[in-house]
Amino acid sequence: MDAEDRIDGPLARLIGVMMLGGFMALLDATIVNVGIGTLAAHFGAPLDTVEWTASAYMLTLAAAIPVSGWAVDRYGGRAVWLAGLALFTAGSLLCALAWDAGALIAFRVVQGLGGGLMEPTLLTVLARAAGPRRAGRTMALMSVPMTLGPILGPVAGGLINEYLPWRWMFLVNLPVGALAIALAVRSVPRGAPDGTARRPLDVLGLLLLSPGCVAVMYGLSQAATAGFGAPRVVAGIALGAALVLAYVVHALRPRVAPLVDLRLLSIRPYAASVAVMTLVGGVLFALLFLIPLYYQQVQGHGVLSAGLLLVPQGVGAFFGMPIAGRLSDRVGARALVPAGGAIVVLTTLAYTQAGTDTSPLWLGACSVLCGLGLGFIGAPTMASVYRSVPAESTSSATGTLYVLNQIGAALGITVVTLLLQDRVSDGASRAEAFGTAFWWMVLAAAVLVVAAFSLPGRPDRGAAIGSAVAEEPARDSAVS
Repeated sequence: MDAEDRIDGPLARLIGVMMLGGFMALLDATIVNVGIGTLAAHFGAPLDTVEWTASAYMLTLAAAIPVSGWAVDRYGGRAVWLAGLALFTAGSLLCALAWDAGALIAFRVVQGLGGGLMEPTLLTVLARAAGPRRAGRTMALMSVPMTLGPILGPVAGGLINEYLPWRWMFLVNLPVGALAIALAVRSVPRGAPDGTARRPLDVLGLLLLSPGCVAVMYGLSQAATAGFGAPRVVAGIALGAALVLAYVVHALRPRVAPLVDLRLLSIRPYAASVAVMTLVGGVLFALLFLIPLYYQQVQGHGVLSAGLLLVPQGVGAFFGMPIAGRLSDRVGARALVPAGGAIVVLTTLAYTQAGTDTSPLWLGACSVLCGLGLGFIGAPTMASVYRSVPAESTSSATGTLYVLNQIGAALGITVVTLLLQDRVSDGASRAEAFGTAFWWMVLAAAVLVVAAFSLPGRPDRGAAIGSAVAEEPARDSAVS
């Protein structure tokens, strides 16, 4: 390996610092879900009201994501990252001090705004710092919080609800947030790379895209319980689709500097990478929803036990990502992602045959391998995203990636929820209903395998794309 291909000290420190904040935000996205019942009992509020503590975070996150790329280009990665960290940490403190359900929901909006600024900025800053030659290994390390956060969130939430007051679901973020802010001031590069256009804010695009994403996400989240025929679901999805379509027309007009540049989708390797990451969002979050629920409703495990039985999947991903990231810098995504998808297909098949007496040890072993397969999908695909677009388009490429990944996740959870409900209402047993839902996950993973053959192959070691930013950390570290 050439010296310039290694992850050196400055880049390693940057990855570590940003992973700390990124993991905190991603963990909190799911940690509250476990405590919905506890919060409802404490505030004496209806369950459907308290569930908005989760929905408010998710919807605000979706609204903030499109503007984060423009903000990074305009104000620099450090400024946006610190703003996101500060909002998220302040929102955590306010949530811990909430006096009723309405206040908690409002303060979760503050948290969601911070998270929506942080998550895309994390990808953009690290992709620019790494450059194309180190993209695979950098994305592999960065993928750790993205994968482990949603997995460990229910476990942390279960432990807190079992042994600590509910406020600790939010107080736990305060020391982590303070440390992340202090480290980011010294390590995250300030300013945007040379050659990055300081675009004016696309106000019309913002008024179309952010509400459009929120409406689509709202419709999908409501469909999980009310079905796609419910008036609020139809209204949400129809309004969201209309706003997003209007944004597409606006963004493709000549002489428009759009909030998120959809013209990048004409680059085939980038379009293929985004399509695969959308499918990954659906499969991953559907499995994270299905597996703990299967252990609870079919095998009779408690909430904490079911969350712990999800950890093997995180273990597999933890070990798979660094291997896949290193290999993707040499052989490319097309050689790795189909293999990872095939592993997900085969291991998910085990859950289609599982019942009340299936050994958790056997299913845990399958989950380890499933996580390994997901690790072989995520890191190489994200690396191919940043090898496919010009360096100055990194932030816009990240916005599109995150929006579609979030929609894929919401759609995946909605589909499997409705499948479970329909099968049970038709008289099927719980085990049979879960078997049907897992079969759909097998099918989705198979589609992912087919789509993965459109990903780029072995990277061009002489590629110039993105190389202009490879020296950014060194240049900015002198300023900091």
